[in-house]
Amino acid sequence: MKFRVGLGKDIHKLKRGYKLILGGIEIPYKKGLVSYSDGDCLLHSLIDAIFGAISYKDIGRIFPNNEPKYKNISSLELLKKTKIILDNKNYKIGNIDIFISCEKPKLANYIDKMRENISKILDISIKEISIKAGTNEGLGYIGKGKGIECTSVVLLEEI
Repeated sequence: MKFRVGLGKDIHKLKRGYKLILGGIEIPYKKGLVSYSDGDCLLHSLIDAIFGAISYKDIGRIFPNNEPKYKNISSLELLKKTKIILDNKNYKIGNIDIFISCEKPKLANYIDKMRENISKILDISIKEISIKAGTNEGLGYIGKGKGIECTSVVLLEEI
């Protein structure tokens, strides 16, 4: 059996007047992520990890931020389109590991729902999806509460 590994990372600024959406979940918070789409850096990093594992183009070339049809689009929709591309390459997901870096808000109460969203769209067991969140201990851009960064790793199996 052939395996492939992909790594994806995405970061967005936090700013008042925007919604905070991670893993397809709107999280109540005074700031949200600035982006052309919904700013869901968790799903953006996952999409890029999948594209990396199949040696495909990056998310910005597949879903460009100057294309009107992607303006304010839900990243869950982008993940659905990514699943079609993945299926056409004859790979399936073995497992996913995602790390969210942010100071606030606390995300523990939302992680299971994020995992459910990903599980449904990618048609894999929720047991194969790990999402963790941690702070930057007050250091740097993330530590000062100016943004959120997500890193994803995905293992693919040839079908």
